[in-house]
Amino acid sequence: MSVDADETRQRLKAAVHYTVGRLCQRIGEDHRREFSRQVVAAIAETTFRQCDVFAKDLEAFARHAKRSMVSADDVKLLARRSTALSIYIQNKSEELAQEQRDLKKKSTGKRKSKDTEEESRA
Repeated sequence: MSVDADETRQRLKAAVHYTVGRLCQRIGEDHRREFSRQVVAAIAETTFRQCDVFAKDLEAFARHAKRSMVSADDVKLLARRSTALSIYIQNKSEELAQEQRDLKKKSTGKRKSKDTEEESRA
């Protein structure tokens, strides 16, 4: 692994550790519990490793489909074993698709109204 890649990996690990620490702190406050540093470190390490596995699986799914980019379908396939996560991702995917359709309608509508204005001037 190159120096840049190693540095990036360490920064990502630190970011995950920080985020896990903040989440544990917030959950601890809500439930009047404390998380030891060792527990936070273990959760952060497990999370980081799982994300690494997810990334490799997503790359493999895309490669298997002879694509160079990961698609939403790859993410849905990855989440298939977790019902709650799968439902959440499916809902988000549908929301994003609807937003894209709405944006297309708006841009098409604007274009049509400009064309109509130009025709009425002529």
